[in-house]
Amino acid sequence: MGPKKLQKLCLLLLVLLMPVSAFAITLEEAARQAARQNDAKVLSAKTVQRGDKRVHEIKLLTRDGVVKTVRIQDKSKGKKR
Repeated sequence: MGPKKLQKLCLLLLVLLMPVSAFAITLEEAARQAARQNDAKVLSAKTVQRGDKRVHEIKLLTRDGVVKTVRIQDKSKGKKR
C-alpha cells in the first residue's frame, strides 16, 4: 500500500472513531449519530439545560434489549430548538 493510500486510510479511521459529540449539532443529528454509533434504536430524545450548557439526552434501545442514555453537548451556538 502506497503512502498516499495509507494516509487516506488513517484519516478515514480517525474520522470514524471520533466520538458522536465531535459532529453532533442539532438534536436530530445527535440522535441519528448516537443510534448509528451504538447500533441501537432511538426511544426518545430531548435537549436539557445543565448549568450554562445545553445537552442532548438520547435514550437508546440496543440490540441486546438494553436501554442506554447518551448525553451529547449541544453545539448549535445557543439556537433554541
